Amino acid sequence: MIVYHGSDVIVEAPRLVSQNRTLDFGYGFYTTTNQDQAISFAQKVKERRESRACYVTVYEVPDISVLQTELKVKVFVTADEEWLDFVFANRNGNYQDQNYDIVYGPVANDTIYRTFIAYEAGIYTKEETIQKLKVKELYGQMTFLTEKALSYLKYDSCLVY
Repeated sequence: MIVYHGSDVIVEAPRLVSQNRTLDFGYGFYTTTNQDQAISFAQKVKERRESRACYVTVYEVPDISVLQTELKVKVFVTADEEWLDFVFANRNGNYQDQNYDIVYGPVANDTIYRTFIAYEAGIYTKEETIQKLKVKELYGQMTFLTEKALSYLKYDSCLVY
């Protein structure tokens, strides 16, 4: 399986780095199965950091079924109530359930983040939020949460944008 990481630097040897914000699947190294989404993220990082270039690092990783036999992997097949609760808890810094090595599942594109923010603000109910999420196109993300999980990522190449 091929996954992509968008940034303003080439990341040949991924590592876990402290972040100053809470993210969908918690603290970890984020990749996506969608190259266009990685490009978009790299461009945002470049702008935010006022960098000179953006890069999409390409990795090979074993199929999710293989990873599940060797690691603690949480898979969300779709953006449903369980996914929404998990993302909401992580983004608010309140997730305290089972720890995973990898979390794999949908990631929202920019228009869906607006829906999620409206849910966080209490404008949409959980049911309304899930319904709005199902209308939009969701991309897969694979987040590596432990050093053990990172060891399964194999650097392939880097694309410059």
